[in-house]
Amino acid sequence: MNHPANRPTNRRNFIRLAALGALATQLPFLSALAATSRIGVVVHSYAARWQAKTIDEQYPPINDALELLRHCHRIGAGGIQTGIRGWTNVYAQQLRAESEQLGMYLEGSVALPKYASDLGLFDQEVKIAKEAGVTVLRCVSLGPRRYESLHSYGEFLAFQARGLKALQLAEPILEKHRMRLAVENHKDWRSEELQAILHTLDSEWVGVTLDFGNSIALMEDPLYTTNLLAPYVISTHIKDMAVDLHPSGFSMSEVPLGKGILNLQKIAKICKRYNPQVTFNLEMITRDPLVIPCLTEEYWSTFGDLVPASRLAGILAMVEQHRQPLPRVSHLATRELLALEERNVVSSLAYRMT
Repeated sequence: MNHPANRPTNRRNFIRLAALGALATQLPFLSALAATSRIGVVVHSYAARWQAKTIDEQYPPINDALELLRHCHRIGAGGIQTGIRGWTNVYAQQLRAESEQLGMYLEGSVALPKYASDLGLFDQEVKIAKEAGVTVLRCVSLGPRRYESLHSYGEFLAFQARGLKALQLAEPILEKHRMRLAVENHKDWRSEELQAILHTLDSEWVGVTLDFGNSIALMEDPLYTTNLLAPYVISTHIKDMAVDLHPSGFSMSEVPLGKGILNLQKIAKICKRYNPQVTFNLEMITRDPLVIPCLTEEYWSTFGDLVPASRLAGILAMVEQHRQPLPRVSHLATRELLALEERNVVSSLAYRMT
């Protein structure tokens, strides 16, 4: 299959590019955002504070989208990305009014409809998200990590069929409401697989939330992932990663922007080349390292023979070259964890993409 950047403009690409141009005029605040390069914040960046049961006066719980919006405005973010489940029309209108007053954008996270019986709820959520001023809905196809939740190539193929069906069910509703949906590379799809799904779907309403670091876990160099998926990019999860060797493969951790191994400037430049209005949403998750067990037989059970050995060799060589002790947080007291989480977010927002 030819690289998408080398193919003639087809129906899907033509309509997508035209839609982006129209959006830039209809939503001038998006163009302003691209000009200022202000980074938004994904709700997962506040995993410790989000709806926390522990009360801390200095780091109080962040209970809903409005509280997240207000807090992120105080620390200088340009917008937020958060779940929309449970929003009412009144709440959506309140969110829209406040986000417009603060000059911030809203992106939502939504669950895909698995069956036709889910379409009523999905339609309602898309409608309410639009009333709130949400410009992009982000989704994941699998949720859990591929190498942890699937155990054979047959199971993966079944998941792949379900993922395509869910997007096919969702697409007419997205078109009806003129809402864009961005599928994340969530340690589930290899880039070629997600690209193939988008080609099959062939819709200007469905693209990609490009996570800068996730696909390392699937033996992909971040620039390889970017070059394959950037032609479809609508939104991003910007993060930086640190890595270290592990007996079963390697470990990786999110670290504040500029402190890891990713070429953030180059990845962002490629994204902007394909979509000048792309949003950069910080996903700085303060947690213990994730183990990628790529030296175990079980890890490879869902890939068939599709991943060449050179990919594994390349990733392990990268880890060997850049390995460093990774941050661990599970031993921290609650106040220490909350303070570290806030420092990580604030220091990342201070990073400049240009």
